[in-house]
Amino acid sequence: MEELTSRQKQARILRQTRRIHRWTGVTLFIFFFVIGITSVLLGWKKDVDYIMPPTSRGSSTELTEWLPTADLLSMAQVALTDSLGPTYDPTIDRIDYRPDKGSLKFLFKDHYGEVQLDGTTGQVLSIGIRRADFIEQIHDGSIINDTVKLIYSTIMGLATIIFTLSGFWLWYGPKQMRKS
Repeated sequence: MEELTSRQKQARILRQTRRIHRWTGVTLFIFFFVIGITSVLLGWKKDVDYIMPPTSRGSSTELTEWLPTADLLSMAQVALTDSLGPTYDPTIDRIDYRPDKGSLKFLFKDHYGEVQLDGTTGQVLSIGIRRADFIEQIHDGSIINDTVKLIYSTIMGLATIIFTLSGFWLWYGPKQMRKS
């Protein structure tokens, strides 16, 4: 009789696990779908120029030969407005130094524009749109705001843990029941 009770407990746990697994999946389906699509796109970002412009090579990798950052910054801002127009705000968000390539990438605050300059000459190597940054913001929820990003990341991370544990139990639990 005790074995039957243990088996019934296992069956009840399996049913509850299946219910949790199912409803978590149904509730978060669209979010997992978006994360899946954006993950694939982000995985390919360095291989597909449409997603992110390739890193160009400058004329020298020797940093002592590079122009001062302030001069390069001004050149990048002028190149942005000359190329993409005055509607693109030239306020810098960050500068990505690529000493091994001899170039710098200037990334802007309120849009996804990018200007790449030769560190030595200041010559414009590339002007493009970084769609990968937009995709990343969708992927992590920061496209709305940082609070949403934190909540979204927490929910999706916990959901992944729940799916992993419940999925394992849905695979392993029946095996245990057959053994007993």
